[in-house]
Amino acid sequence: MRELTYAEALREGLRQAMRADARVFVMGEDVGIYGGAFGVTNGMLEEFGAERIIDTPISEAVIAGACIGAALTGMRPVGEIQFMDFVTLSMEQLVLQAAKIRYMFGGKASVPMVLRMPGGSGTGAAAQHSESLENWFVNVPGLKVVMPSTPYDAKGLLLAAIDDPNPVIFIEHKLLYKTKGPVPEEAYRVPLSQSVVVRPGAHVTVVATSIMVPRALEAATTLAGEGIELEVVDPRTLAPLDAGPIIASARKTGKVLVVHEAPERGGFGGEVVACIAASEAFDFLEAPIRRLAGLDVPIPYNRNLERAAVPQVEDIVREARRLARGEY
Repeated sequence: MRELTYAEALREGLRQAMRADARVFVMGEDVGIYGGAFGVTNGMLEEFGAERIIDTPISEAVIAGACIGAALTGMRPVGEIQFMDFVTLSMEQLVLQAAKIRYMFGGKASVPMVLRMPGGSGTGAAAQHSESLENWFVNVPGLKVVMPSTPYDAKGLLLAAIDDPNPVIFIEHKLLYKTKGPVPEEAYRVPLSQSVVVRPGAHVTVVATSIMVPRALEAATTLAGEGIELEVVDPRTLAPLDAGPIIASARKTGKVLVVHEAPERGGFGGEVVACIAASEAFDFLEAPIRRLAGLDVPIPYNRNLERAAVPQVEDIVREARRLARGEY
């Protein structure tokens, strides 16, 4: 199968959605002539024109609010926030409006919109351009939260998100844009809320999100040389969470490590731990469930400090090895 980068897969998904449905359009800061902050919409203005690839003012509140209004009138908007950090400026629109409209109108109105945003650290963009805020949205009933980790999932989940009648927060890690992987040419869908085991193993379950999935897979390759087999599970959709594969894996291995980039305090990992602890897998656990997450600090600009602030491959190797050996 041909390979595309993560960014190319997203672009192809957007193109296919827009060719198939005239209601789909894109809006955001510099998505037109510039092609998006990370190049995802590069070349799309030439194909679809300025009425469907819309450059907005520098206002995240405008982007979110306009997407909500368009969705309410029957359109299928895809908004882009240049950096996830700036979504803070659109929280009223997303939390008080988009997330609640379908419920408050008894299903007579819906908000079928997607809001894409690059999150995470690793580019030296410092504290105001490197955050992982996914758990803010997981905590809001009415919003769906998606974090693809591969080009295949990026395209399939984006197409599924555009089809969905609910508002979807679509989080793309900056370091994944240039990664490559197999992507079919057809317009396929990856169902929302479907966790997947990306690597089977027998000794330790690693539940990882976004950039932590390839890091967990690299750690698994390292530990395999020591006779330790990690089973890596990718939730892909954080809300609603498909906990079944996670619980089944925890029951199988008896040892669980949850890894994410966002700070540990109040992070998504705590929700995963609670799901396992409240399930039948609890009786099969051979060790306390461990979390490996970002430090409770703003992301530093200094490259060495930035790297130390979030889990790296060697951190996953260390913690998984300790669990496997009973060093807890």
